[in-house]
Amino acid sequence: MSNLRDTVGLCIPYGRADSQYETEFEPATGTVWGYFNPKQGVPCYSLGLLKDILDHDQKLVANKGRLDLEGMEHTVNYYVTASRVRGVFNVGGDLALFSMLIKARDREALANYAKLCIDNVYPRTQSFFSPTLTKIVLVQGDALGGGFECALASDVIVAEESAQMGLPEILFNLFPGMGACSLLARRIGTRAAEELILSGKIMTAAELHKMGVVDVVATDGQGETAVRNWIARNAKRRNGMQAVFRARQFIHPVTRAELDGIVELWIDAAMRLGERDLRMMNRLVRAQMRRMDSWAGELELSERAGPECRTCAA
Repeated sequence: MSNLRDTVGLCIPYGRADSQYETEFEPATGTVWGYFNPKQGVPCYSLGLLKDILDHDQKLVANKGRLDLEGMEHTVNYYVTASRVRGVFNVGGDLALFSMLIKARDREALANYAKLCIDNVYPRTQSFFSPTLTKIVLVQGDALGGGFECALASDVIVAEESAQMGLPEILFNLFPGMGACSLLARRIGTRAAEELILSGKIMTAAELHKMGVVDVVATDGQGETAVRNWIARNAKRRNGMQAVFRARQFIHPVTRAELDGIVELWIDAAMRLGERDLRMMNRLVRAQMRRMDSWAGELELSERAGPECRTCAA
């Protein structure tokens, strides 16, 4: 009888039960699946979510890309980042917190938040310091600001057709300071990256695929299948492909000093925002909350309708 753990799709949950970052391990492919799952409010990079992600990722770095589960050590071949929130990957920084800290002129607290973001992004840009780990992101829904930056820190971006990504910070007179400038420029060139950042445009998966940002566009609802198909299709050449991904770091290295330097520019720019800019920021926060309330209502109606109607609605 074959070992059930050799079955693709069979995942073992692990990590803290109360974490806002749910993690599972798929032994058959050596894949970690990490899901954003904020417990309430807007699905953004809250301090709680950032700390929960970092708690998981620091252990992976300390173990040199290995997991200890149920008394067994497993090598992580792939790390997939996704979301449990319907219609949203992640909408980026905690704008409500930004507004409050800027109004209070609390530069130190804003800097601590920004540093925590870089603490999360930098190990991802370095494949968690493992020579054999490939990073994949699965975008289902909106990936804005810091959510888009997280996607850009991966080797492979898989996005469902209805996914939308962009960097709207310029709308409130700021710029994305936690990795987008560095990571986007390395994918599509500095000029194209700056044009996208300064446009504030929210773009579809198909548009970003055409630009060379998104690697795989999947049918809605088939994102996880598309990720597994990509892994299976490239399994035989994984060693060579992983070496190519690591070669990118020699050709266009992303250093901690670069990310820290840009964050300092972001903090300076944030502290110069005026009342008009903060009002626009707060308008975006309210729009996000209304959208989440709408999705929550739709989901509640779907749950009340029962499985048959949920299938029809999907």
